[in-house]
Amino acid sequence: MQVTIEHLNWRGEGVGSGQTFRNVLSGETVDTATGQVLQSSLERIAPFCKHYVKCGGCQLQHWQQAPYQEWKRNLIATALERRGVNFPVGDIIDAHGVGRRRVSLHVRRRDGVVQAGFMAARSHDLIDIDQCPILVPALQNATDIARKLGAKLGDCDVSITAADNGLDVSSKAERKVADEQMPKLAALVGELNLARLSINGNMVATRAVPVVSIGKALVQVPPGSFLQATKAGEEALANLVLASLGKSKSVADLFCGVGPFALRIAERAKVTAIDSDKPAIASLAQAARLTTGLKPLKAEVRDLMREPLVANELKEFDAVVFDPPRAGAEAQARQLAKSTVKAIVAVSCDPVTFARDAEILVGGGYKLKTLTAVDQFKWTSHVEIVGMFGK
Repeated sequence: MQVTIEHLNWRGEGVGSGQTFRNVLSGETVDTATGQVLQSSLERIAPFCKHYVKCGGCQLQHWQQAPYQEWKRNLIATALERRGVNFPVGDIIDAHGVGRRRVSLHVRRRDGVVQAGFMAARSHDLIDIDQCPILVPALQNATDIARKLGAKLGDCDVSITAADNGLDVSSKAERKVADEQMPKLAALVGELNLARLSINGNMVATRAVPVVSIGKALVQVPPGSFLQATKAGEEALANLVLASLGKSKSVADLFCGVGPFALRIAERAKVTAIDSDKPAIASLAQAARLTTGLKPLKAEVRDLMREPLVANELKEFDAVVFDPPRAGAEAQARQLAKSTVKAIVAVSCDPVTFARDAEILVGGGYKLKTLTAVDQFKWTSHVEIVGMFGK
């Protein structure tokens, strides 16, 4: 049987006659048994990665840039419309830059061979790859590093971050690491030219504490700490946040992580930075202490999902930035909606939860004044959003 693809859903999958298909485009004719495209769209292009068809990492390398970006804009506009918040979504900022600076790989032994790569879409089938072309040059040997770890650890997941001064590697192994293995694992740090290696939350060896530059500051990155996927993405988001804050003098940065916004804001305004991640807050506080020319920066540990800043606590700030996980910040948004904060800057990686939080703020009397989309997860269905709300 054949079907015509009617549209692409929010995952980037084609929908036709109630069925979904990967690697297809609207208007294409597809064989329902094999998923093979029988009649191609004029918008189709050749994917640049040889693993693309099988790998579940990217979804949209086969689509021309202009319609791909229009689809992403529509994801945001549709989510907002469903919440009764109508706002135009302008051109998307392409923030892929030189590539992704962090990657998480699955490592499995199959028939005596150690494989490393990504899972196939909606599957637990590992796609063994030799390299990933969307990563920064420093990570082009990431799968080799993962395989060498897997040869000693067995089945594991390996996360690698390209810091400014080397590779930070953190692994979660399925089995406990025996004490007698530690010297051999530590030797890998020198052999593979790593900055640091940790396994199951335990430090194995450190040649150099990984650091990243954020504005004027150098931040020591805790093992497994969250960073924006691309350096260009972090800079684009930070520039939008700073532009939205205007001349604000006292700012709260909520869900601040290691401070990609807070440290830049502190170059011109007093900041209170809050996050539940204790190691991240400790690194942020240390960076603030060691950086000259910053306004006062206070870093606090607090679970804002369970204990959001209430309206009375928000009185001391004339602006608030919040950048929560994908689940959004509903509890915090409800408190912000009751506040008198002049400017609220919402940063989000999910259009649906952004729209929900926007609806809450609008219901409290705020107006969405600016909105910009940032594409640092290029060729995927993910998109970043920065919106500024004011009364």
